Amino acid sequence: MRGLRENKPQVPIERHAKTLFALLDRQAYDAYDTDRPIYREGPMEREDNENDNTEPVDVIQPSNGEQAESNLVLARQAYPSYLPIVPVYHRPLFPKMQIPMLIGDDHLKAMVTERLKGESRLIGVVLVKEQSEPEGSLVAGSDLYSTGVLAEVLEVVHPAPALPMHLMLSVLERFRITDVIQEKPYIVTTVEYELESNMTVNDELKAYSLAIIRSIKDLVQLNPLHKEELSIFLSISSLNDPGRLADFAAALTTADGKDLQEILDTFSIRLRIKKVLELLKKEIDISRIQAKINRSIEENLTKQQREFFLRKQLEEIKKELGISKEGKETEVERFEKRMQELKLTDEARERIDEEMEKFKLLEQHSPEFTGTRNYLEWLTGLPWGIHTKDRCDVTKAARTLNRDHYGLDDVKERILEFLSVGMMKGSISGTILCFVGPPGVGKTSIGKSIAHSIGRNFYRFSVGGIRDEAEIKGHRRTYIGALPGKFVQAIKTCKSQNPVIMIDEIDKIGASYQGDPASALLEVLDPEQNCEFLDHYLDVRFDLSNIFFICTANQLDTIPRPLLDRMEVIKLAGYILQEKLQIARRFLIPKQLKEHGLTKAEFSITPKALRSMIDGYAREPGVRGLENHIRKLMRKSVKRIMEGKGQTVRIDEKDLPDLLGKRLFTDEQYFKKPNPGVVTGLAWTSMGGDTLFIEAARVETGRPGFKQTGQLGDVMVESSEIAHTYVRSLLSASEEARTFFRRNYIHLHVPAGATPKDGPSAGITMALALYSLVVNRPIKSGFAMTGELTLTGLVMPIGGVKEKTLATRRAKIKKLILPKNNQQDFEELPAHVRKGLQVHYVEYFEDVLDICLPGWKSDGFSPAVPLRQ
Repeated sequence: MRGLRENKPQVPIERHAKTLFALLDRQAYDAYDTDRPIYREGPMEREDNENDNTEPVDVIQPSNGEQAESNLVLARQAYPSYLPIVPVYHRPLFPKMQIPMLIGDDHLKAMVTERLKGESRLIGVVLVKEQSEPEGSLVAGSDLYSTGVLAEVLEVVHPAPALPMHLMLSVLERFRITDVIQEKPYIVTTVEYELESNMTVNDELKAYSLAIIRSIKDLVQLNPLHKEELSIFLSISSLNDPGRLADFAAALTTADGKDLQEILDTFSIRLRIKKVLELLKKEIDISRIQAKINRSIEENLTKQQREFFLRKQLEEIKKELGISKEGKETEVERFEKRMQELKLTDEARERIDEEMEKFKLLEQHSPEFTGTRNYLEWLTGLPWGIHTKDRCDVTKAARTLNRDHYGLDDVKERILEFLSVGMMKGSISGTILCFVGPPGVGKTSIGKSIAHSIGRNFYRFSVGGIRDEAEIKGHRRTYIGALPGKFVQAIKTCKSQNPVIMIDEIDKIGASYQGDPASALLEVLDPEQNCEFLDHYLDVRFDLSNIFFICTANQLDTIPRPLLDRMEVIKLAGYILQEKLQIARRFLIPKQLKEHGLTKAEFSITPKALRSMIDGYAREPGVRGLENHIRKLMRKSVKRIMEGKGQTVRIDEKDLPDLLGKRLFTDEQYFKKPNPGVVTGLAWTSMGGDTLFIEAARVETGRPGFKQTGQLGDVMVESSEIAHTYVRSLLSASEEARTFFRRNYIHLHVPAGATPKDGPSAGITMALALYSLVVNRPIKSGFAMTGELTLTGLVMPIGGVKEKTLATRRAKIKKLILPKNNQQDFEELPAHVRKGLQVHYVEYFEDVLDICLPGWKSDGFSPAVPLRQ
């Protein structure tokens, strides 16, 4: 190589130096020292080839006014001072390296193509400063960094005009941009090249170089991707070129463009090496973290792979020894074993055999494999012909019901009668019970007690809000994720064909465009049809006739009539104060003591406090609210014990306001001071019986009028109009009464206006309130009444006698007025419910007046029509 350099070329070096070096070995060219002089003969001149159209190359003259005694020119002085610029966006390029590049801009591709036609293949490559515009947008000269690199285009590949141009560049030297002389269609600048400040290798630079090489080796150990690049570099480089070593080390890092541009801007070798060492240290730290993450991932993968191979080997060993079989064969054997334990119907056995034959031919990766396996799981998992033995002992059943529930004697009697009939005929089936009552009266718990008393499995599910009949009869197997209906699922869970299934909230079942679940229940609950129940998923008939169905509801109005006809209705009205006291002592308090980790010695509540809590905080028909208040008392007691404020807690009546807050129920003021036009009635709701107060007032306007308020339903509005018309006709013979109705606007109101109210049973209550208002006399205190009124004054019977009677007792009313036709209903109530009540039976409205307004005939308001027909 040295001999070649000393030879005098016979052509001008200014124009052909690069061509000469391109003919040499690539590595020799890369290692070429640009400060070594090259000789030329004669003045600078063009070749004799007049057809050469290459533009003359501007040559940088020696600085400091030196006069070259001979025609000595440095290789760097042959570089052009005008360069077209190719902008790069992410990382700058460094000298003495070969780099591939893609160019997509049409103007730059045209420029490179034009340069290739001439002899100068030199271009400038400069990094673009960070900018908000996307990559590929128009770049101005001010957007470029001031330092770039000179590069020679070694090779060009351009498959098609629409595709990017592939370049192979050999980066030669740094330069600084001195001026931008053109920006469109591409940037052209004037540049100047600067020598490196000191090329002398001393001990300090050698130490820096060794430090860089050591850091690079550490980096290669952490990231083997750089190993090949380092080997190539070390084979063509040495410690005598620290600047090139620094550039190479910087190019190996993953630093961002700004940090790398700072290295490129540094012409001082010492300062450049220091900055590169800092970058290498950061890169080594990042690589160590990355290596740690990779090791962790590889360890997990290696463990999983090892376990996978061991499992495969174990499977093969078991297969060779005949210990184990493939998964599909195991499934088939399991299904066949199940079939031997079941008493399948002919239809079910035929269907299972067909599916088994198909299952044996399916591949495990087939989409149909999973669906067929699930279908066989359901078919063979049902308890075909499996029944639990019933306990035919009425005495034990009665003992179980009394142990689990207090009161409800009439309900228990009905249940025992039903069970006795079933035990007599040897099968407790064919009838569906429906427990109707307000929340918290024990409908669900009674169902559990029935199942326990006869020794059957129990399953409960709610149909409240169900709008899809597929929940009852199952989905067809063509759907993804199809399942049988609730009843088939319940039977599989209970593992017997004769469980007790409770269908909760049957009065809240819905309907939608997806079907009517209530209609689907007709087949399930009909004893004549459910012996051949066909689920859409199973598509095989299954016998449901041995199931004991129990339904629960809060009211009967929303249950479809055909469905209600299939049930035997048993009403649970609710509990009075004495019954709630016993339930709290026997069941609720022991249960909550256990749930809160307390003992009877640590927590106690006095009978007076318990009675006051029931009367003032839990007057609802059920005991759920009472249980919530007991739970609240125990939570506060546990907190007091844990805070060290005492080891025992005793709740007295005076403690209730502090622990439970203000009383929720108080004695009504109407009983303390009777007023004209105010009467207490009774109503039935889905939450049980309740008291209903009717108020009537007049406004003297000189014109007649009648208005009702209190969010009354249509039936109740009609009852008020009937009462108004009847009272006017009753008093039409009295001039004073006629004047009253003619000159006064009457307003009838039912308090608690936020609560909807409806029903016909408030007829006599409204009529009495209007009559009391007209004659301006308050009725006798302590009365509550219910009854439907006709236009002729006849009092019609009503429903919900027990619920309304319990509401009377809860309100502490002692006198009750009922229709004559409801006398038998009242007498059938338990003695403890009737105890202490004075009941008056009325047949006509005249009877109501005789009871509540004694001497009404002598008030001067003579009736115009006979009351008794």
